[in-house]
Amino acid sequence: MSDRTAIEWADASWNPVRGCTKVSPGCAHCYAETFAERFRGVPGHPYEQGFDLRWIPEKLAEPLRWPGPRMVFVNSMSDLFHEDIPLDAIRRVVDVMLLADWHTYQVLTKRSGRLLDLLSGPLRDAAGAGHIWWGVSVENRRHGLPRVEHLRASPAAVRFLSVEPLLEDLGPIDLAGISWVIVGGESGPGARPMLPDWVRSLRDRCSSSGTAFFFKQWGGTRKARAGRMLDGRTHDEIPPRLPRPAPDRSRRRELIEAIGSPSSAPGEGDSGGFWVHGSGGSFRRG
Repeated sequence: MSDRTAIEWADASWNPVRGCTKVSPGCAHCYAETFAERFRGVPGHPYEQGFDLRWIPEKLAEPLRWPGPRMVFVNSMSDLFHEDIPLDAIRRVVDVMLLADWHTYQVLTKRSGRLLDLLSGPLRDAAGAGHIWWGVSVENRRHGLPRVEHLRASPAAVRFLSVEPLLEDLGPIDLAGISWVIVGGESGPGARPMLPDWVRSLRDRCSSSGTAFFFKQWGGTRKARAGRMLDGRTHDEIPPRLPRPAPDRSRRRELIEAIGSPSSAPGEGDSGGFWVHGSGGSFRRG
């Protein structure tokens, strides 16, 4: 993936891991899987293995090469807390975020239980870093609201919710301790509908709790035509970013050297990376 992104609430995407597996209804029409599977079997393409989970070592140091501060969506094509990603790999990704602290990172997961466990334990040093924002996906009450509780119980300094695709009214959701809420409807073929009152309810709760509210899109099969206006205006609120200058090229080069060679997969002895859970459901490493 490019260091640029079309995602409205980020400047760049960073994918040191690619691929994922479905865990809840929000995954049904996964845009990342749809994109990746188009290129399965294409020799030399970044997604030659489709949406199989895979470590991409050459991407690890990418944020250290970017000179200007960016809002970075971490693993837009995966889930950093996927159960099959070794802790060593997660630690390496987190270490880069701590080093390249002139960027702001958005880490989003549906595996909120593992997020809570790791931020409360091995990754506690990163939980309180104000330039790393930790978030969970919320698509409905059954699957999404327990994730919110896991996130709230974590020691994260900045917590956010990606309520996309919003599949039902979330009711009296508690936003205590939540800094930011992003809301969006599903887009593409077979997109499930989102009712305006569901969005208004979240907007009003954000207003009452002092939580930044960002309305991304109505979605649908023609999302560009549907737009992102809610009651006659756009909503682009975002939490404040920590103003940190980027170091010069020489210092960035030193930081890249400091993370060491990423040529082998964390927890693995080979140089080809790891990949698990192929499209046929099998477990493979290569």
